[in-house]
Amino acid sequence: METLLHYVWKYKLYESANLVTSNGKILEIIDPGVYNLNAGPDFFNAKIKMDGEIWAGNVEIHTTASDWYKHRHYEDKAYNSVVLHVVEHLDVSDVFSQSGRSIPQWAMKIPEHIHANYQFLLNSDLSVPCLGKIREIPEIYLSDWKNALLTERLERKTNALLQLLSEYKDDWNEVFYITLARNFGFGINNDAFERLAKSLPLKTILKHQDSPIQIEALFLGQAGLLEDESPENEYYTKLRKEYFFLRKKYKLKTLEPYIFKSLRIRPNNFPHIKILQLAGIVSKKQGLFAQMLEIAEDEKLHSLFVTELSEYWLTHYHFEKVSVKKNKYLGLQAKQILLINVVVPLFFAYGKKKNSEQPVERAIRLLESLKPENNFIITMFSRAGINVANACDTQALIQLKREYCEKKKCIYCRIGHKLLAR
Repeated sequence: METLLHYVWKYKLYESANLVTSNGKILEIIDPGVYNLNAGPDFFNAKIKMDGEIWAGNVEIHTTASDWYKHRHYEDKAYNSVVLHVVEHLDVSDVFSQSGRSIPQWAMKIPEHIHANYQFLLNSDLSVPCLGKIREIPEIYLSDWKNALLTERLERKTNALLQLLSEYKDDWNEVFYITLARNFGFGINNDAFERLAKSLPLKTILKHQDSPIQIEALFLGQAGLLEDESPENEYYTKLRKEYFFLRKKYKLKTLEPYIFKSLRIRPNNFPHIKILQLAGIVSKKQGLFAQMLEIAEDEKLHSLFVTELSEYWLTHYHFEKVSVKKNKYLGLQAKQILLINVVVPLFFAYGKKKNSEQPVERAIRLLESLKPENNFIITMFSRAGINVANACDTQALIQLKREYCEKKKCIYCRIGHKLLAR
């Protein structure tokens, strides 16, 4: 409930007529201050007027006045600068700072419609409670919010990439490899593919790039897909022999094969196929990240993800059964997913790391050039009336759904804010 109180105070949505403190002083809120996300009072540097006298300082907000004592603020010097204690229920008449000063209190009244809207948004069984009301929001307002959401999403991805870069001692090629591997999981196997990449160093792979059979052995074996002795064919036996030799040589630790899921996914996305496609991309190119930077034309960036499988895999999806001969390559949609989730974040993160606007702008430009993603989140918002023009919009809407709707953070969402105050 304090979240709503913070919100109402911050945006001055309280009933504003005849404001009086608990000790009878006429109150005027000049500036609510700056919201504090860390320890200490809730709002810093507020400015209020009591009986014509201006006070500048901090504001603490509680549901009930007695929370001041429950939270032991009267013992904390950090609260000596509080000039106003804002509460919903005034159940104690006086509160004191650690220095012994009596702190003025004010019972803030929240308008009934805001209470009702808040309860609806917070307690609705719908995954996106406001979906039916989005058409009421002006397009310019939604457009600005999408721009902010896109920046949030790219910043979040950048933080993750820079953390990875720190772990791998500023090796952008290793970061590219791990990021690419994760997204080769295409959702259901993301974590498994990331574990695979982290367990099989890029420098180890590149030592064997002239030997396709050893590359295949490293990837399939490391994924735990060569542990079974039952398949009886020359190719499988050779892979198994190569991997056991390389595992011992590089002191590799084999992953558990069950972490790679194949249930309810299309044969072209089976783990064996995706692992070998990844192996083909990574092993045939020295310095993937450097190549990405060198490609001047955006429409040619998809060439980073061109890969072909060996003859055996044209007639197999796994080791157990022969299938109809078929080329298994990454389609246009798969390449677009990799551009959105690998290339764009890496350009953006690289620009932020180097304090250079050019890679950041290129990341945005690339997103603008890509078609909208096609998934249930985008379909849902599109049907609700939100315009979806390109991948910028879809990335923004994924951020909205994951970071606001699913976490019930309606009060921090600009759509929620617009509807809440109505």
